[in-house]
Amino acid sequence: MRFLLVLLAMAAWAQDGATHADWPHYGGTQLSWRYSALDQINTGNVNNLVPVWQFQTGDYAENLQATPIVVDGVMYLITPRIQVFALDAASGHLLWQYKYPTPRPGRPGGMTFLQNRGVAVGDGKVFFGTTDNYLVALDQKTGAEQWRVSVDDPRQCGCDITAAPLVVKDKVIVGGNGGDAAHRGYLTAFYTKTGRLAWRWYVIPGPGEKGHETWKGDSWKLGGGAPWMTGSFDPELNLVYWGTGNAGGDFNDEDRLVPGAKGKEANLYTASVVALDADIGKLRWYHQEVPDDLWDFDSAYECVLIDRAINGQMRKLLVHMNKSGVTFVLDRVTGEFIGAFSMAEVQTWISGITEDGKLVGRREPETGKVVNTCPSAAGAKSWNSTAYSPRTGYIYAPINEVCNDLTSTPTEAMEGRFHANGGFSFKLPPNRKTYSHLDAWDPITRKRVWSMPYRYVLLASVLATAGDLVFTGNPEGDFFALDARNGNKLWSYQTGAGNRGSAVSYSIAGRQYIATPTGWQLAITGAQLAPLFPDQNWRGGSTLIVFALPEASK
Repeated sequence: MRFLLVLLAMAAWAQDGATHADWPHYGGTQLSWRYSALDQINTGNVNNLVPVWQFQTGDYAENLQATPIVVDGVMYLITPRIQVFALDAASGHLLWQYKYPTPRPGRPGGMTFLQNRGVAVGDGKVFFGTTDNYLVALDQKTGAEQWRVSVDDPRQCGCDITAAPLVVKDKVIVGGNGGDAAHRGYLTAFYTKTGRLAWRWYVIPGPGEKGHETWKGDSWKLGGGAPWMTGSFDPELNLVYWGTGNAGGDFNDEDRLVPGAKGKEANLYTASVVALDADIGKLRWYHQEVPDDLWDFDSAYECVLIDRAINGQMRKLLVHMNKSGVTFVLDRVTGEFIGAFSMAEVQTWISGITEDGKLVGRREPETGKVVNTCPSAAGAKSWNSTAYSPRTGYIYAPINEVCNDLTSTPTEAMEGRFHANGGFSFKLPPNRKTYSHLDAWDPITRKRVWSMPYRYVLLASVLATAGDLVFTGNPEGDFFALDARNGNKLWSYQTGAGNRGSAVSYSIAGRQYIATPTGWQLAITGAQLAPLFPDQNWRGGSTLIVFALPEASK
């Protein structure tokens, strides 16, 4: 046991995915741990935590979903209507503000939403995507626009950028939406200094490219698969890791599945984790998690990069959960499958997973029938992120137990238009009183260590700290801290609005802060799930609340 603990500690030091004084990336660091090495706030004193400043954005369109970025004592925050703020991270004093011009409308029927989950900071600039599919760079000190580049024409592709970009060396990389629209998904890298195109990688391979044969006819041109969240980066391997979205149309494969392909890889490289060369965007390896995805189970979520011992040997690993709650552990050097486990308690869309990672007993939508499956298309987990603590070795994840009735209807794909090939209606699983839980899992043993049940749904990201704390919030407005080792609730604060965004931690002048955005997401997932809980009172808002210990109790 002592030997394994030593190995675990060595792994934490070998590749540090922890943040320290700053919170410089969407996932904390480029390894996407969402873990802070700060421990001034800990299990012994967290009950003394108090709010020290607040900032109201004034933008209540879809409230506040972003992850704040903190660099050198300055916090950068973005709202859904694309207002960017630079704040003094110790006091909340406004340093500068940028308002993006009212975006031109996308093509009617496209998938344009008022969402923005964060900015990226690097090379003296603040980068963000827009609802009309531009990538913009601002001067980090003044907020003056440095460059603006069109990633694609939204009137044609029906696409936008909702996630935070990822800065990798001299490039900034961004995905986009399109997994539920007739669109060919891609990742694009631009040079940070000029905004000039560096490379573009298409999720769906074209004629002559490996994997093109997995698409029926011309379906590859509008097959979806967009990598619509934020990726990760391993500087030692020079590899960028990204999850890709589902194939379109979502619930019917008649127009895209090659005859005889059932049970095999299909519609590459959708519903996959991919590793790309950071310099040139060349595919180095892939692992398709859901071949022929028929449930809208995107694999677009975060890739958590950890170093851990397996059978006494240190391995470079990648831990990835898709929307179904099935979590894959891969060798991030080669893409080799290590293991998989399901975090959802109610799992009916498959009967199991083989030792080599194949899905067994698939329960698929059928044309003309209603098929009930769990989890739902909203996901056992949504886009809100998990956290990983090197102190415990656990992944912390919010899981929702909601099912759906699926209908499958083949329709013609029209470029840029919504193309689900069916639909769904939410249903609660029977014989339950709680419909979500926050869990701690050991990704190596694939065992759940503890679980905190909750009566509604949990849709805020998780933050872990070296104080052995786990922070997150619920839609009723409670922002709370749990003991990272046993799940006991140690502290809670009523923020006045639902929690949907991502908390962070940082330090200035020796004082540790915890910051959380508030405001429940009203459209898409939030609005769709609300009718399941008629007694709910989930409130909107757009306020950043920052906590610290009183000066005398630090």
